[in-house]
Order: sequence, then C-alpha cells, then structure tokens
Amino acid sequence: MAGSNGEQKAHFVLVHGAGHGAWCWYKIKPKLESGGHRVTALNLAASGINMKAIQDVHSPIEYSEPLLELIESLGPEEKVILVGHSLGGLNMSLAMEKFPHKISAAVFLTAFLPDTTHQPSYIIDQFMEKFPADLWLDTRFEKFGSAEQPLTLMFFGPKFLQENLYQLSPIEDLELAKSLVRKSSLFREEMAKMKKFSNEGYGSVTRVYVVCDKDLIVSEEFQRWMIANSGVKNVMEIKGADHMPMFSKPQELSNTLTEIAQKYA
Repeated sequence: MAGSNGEQKAHFVLVHGAGHGAWCWYKIKPKLESGGHRVTALNLAASGINMKAIQDVHSPIEYSEPLLELIESLGPEEKVILVGHSLGGLNMSLAMEKFPHKISAAVFLTAFLPDTTHQPSYIIDQFMEKFPADLWLDTRFEKFGSAEQPLTLMFFGPKFLQENLYQLSPIEDLELAKSLVRKSSLFREEMAKMKKFSNEGYGSVTRVYVVCDKDLIVSEEFQRWMIANSGVKNVMEIKGADHMPMFSKPQELSNTLTEIAQKYA
C-alpha cells in the first residue's frame, strides 16, 4: 500500500515475547501510526488482557491462536509485516508456515529464529544449554499439564526483570512490567513433537533479523549464531538496546521498522 507521497505504508502485526502482552508496544504503535502505517498489537493466549490462564493452554498452536486467527481473517490481497520479539519469533514462525502468502516480511527482533533442518524446539534447547542457570535469578519454573503432556510454566521475577531484561530501559517501564508480566511457557516439550518448518511455508517468507547488542538474555553471540544457523541474509542492528528495545530504544526501533516497510511492504 503506497501513501500519498509515494511512501510504502504497511500493516504491522506486533507479537510480544513470553510473559508480556500487547501493552509492551505502547511506545512503538503511535510512532508507526504517525507515519501512516496500520498497527495491530495483539495478546497471545493467556497474555496481556487475554483472559485464558496459561494452565489451560497446552500447545504452541493454542498459545498462538489469536495471531493465527488474525492472519486468517485478512482479505485475499492483504499482506502484513510480522514483528516477533523474543519467544514471539516462534509464534510468528507458526503463522509464516501456515500463511506464507499473507506475510510480506517477518522481522525477528532479538527473537528465537528457527531453521528448516531441525525441530522447532532445537533453538530453545540450544538457548537453554548455553544460558547460565544463575542468570535466571528469581524466575520461577513449575511443572503443569499431565503425565502424558508435561509442560513447564515460567514466571519472571522482579530482580530478573530489572537486572537482565530491562537493565537499560526507563524505570517507569520496568515498573509497568512488574505489574503486568504474567506466567508463561516456552512450550519446549510440545515444540519437540512438532514437524520441522518447511522451505515452502516458513522458509519462503522474507526474514529480517534485528540484533540488539546489549541483550543479556538472548546474547548478541547467540543472536548471530541463530542468524548463521538459519541462513538469514537481511540483518539490522540497534546499538545500545537491551532485551526490550521497544522501551530502551523506541525511536531507533520505529526507524528500523519504517525502513523495513519501505523495502518490503
């Protein structure tokens, strides 16, 4: 969609990471909209103001349902730019696999980036293996589900948020997160049972990776390993951004997304 001055206008769909919700895009949405773009920030199941409890969500597909329903509801000629943050990269990948023709580009924002040669759980397994256990601080992990379908629940503690996720973000945004972050899951056990993403589906969508160099959780080293592992060629970087660039570098993130829209919308 082109604007009156010939600039490309996009419909951005913003997908939050674990424990977060549509609320985490409150600085980005108005910035993109003021540039004439359409923006949908959604809550995945049991996230933000979605009323489900995480204990009632049994798979990554169920967790991603609000996103999949939105993409399915688009008009025949309508395309979106998906932006997935952190774990949201995997939810976005499910949508890419199912509706590749509806997505003009997929932006992985310091996000989990799967490949087409391993199970979707491979990236999470690699991450958990490399992530130092002491960095989880006061994050709580609990088992839920059933013996046949075990799942692990995750709840970020205030210390973890402050020291590792939001360490460069404004203190007001940290306070917001402390009051709004909910229990979530990586759905690692279920991801291990899923089919690989295909080259015809997921692999056919233009992928852009946005590196955040001061991320203490998904480290820059791990981000660059995922980029190399998946063969993504389009790489951009936001300098001085922690794991929450929508809070620590909102203007730079908006500029990056606008640039992506000019290229791919």
